[in-house]
Amino acid sequence: MEKKITKKEYYAMLKEIVEESKDIETEISKEELLEFINKQVASIETKAEKAKEKAAEKKANGDELREVVQSVLTDEYQTIDTILSQIEGEDITKAKITARLTSLVKAGLATKTDLRNEETNKTQKAYKLI
Repeated sequence: MEKKITKKEYYAMLKEIVEESKDIETEISKEELLEFINKQVASIETKAEKAKEKAAEKKANGDELREVVQSVLTDEYQTIDTILSQIEGEDITKAKITARLTSLVKAGLATKTDLRNEETNKTQKAYKLI
């Protein structure tokens, strides 16, 4: 699979072409063109940095659903289905609950294990507070 070229990489290529060219016959000067390219690259870098900060903040703080899931957990292991049945809401899905449980485990607030259901003989993940 080919690597997709980013805008920043395109601007780097353009900058190199402009810097290496001797005379560009355009309505703007070579310096103005380079200034434009540098501003665009700076803008891309600023957006990327802000996105990283926002993602890190969101990851650190969690969200409301994560808090609800954490409040449902006890010191006894519970399966995802059991936890899901205790949370109300139309848009609450098993996948969303699983994602929040995973983030709680990564944050060191919960632990998980495998429980075997005797009736169905299947293994399920179960979570509890640490």
